Amino acid sequence: MTKSDYGKVVDLEQYAKDSVLTEPSDGKIFDYRKMIELVRQLGRPLTDKEAEQFRIK
Repeated sequence: MTKSDYGKVVDLEQYAKDSVLTEPSDGKIFDYRKMIELVRQLGRPLTDKEAEQFRIK
């Protein structure tokens, strides 16, 4: 969007592919509360390997 579009109604259809506004879920479920605690302690995002330990199977 440009500044000239500010305040106008946005046509979301031109931005949404296949009528979806988000990426499809990959089916993985995580314990986000525990992940957030660790992120706060470390002061950085988790790596994929670190995040996998919080995956609920």
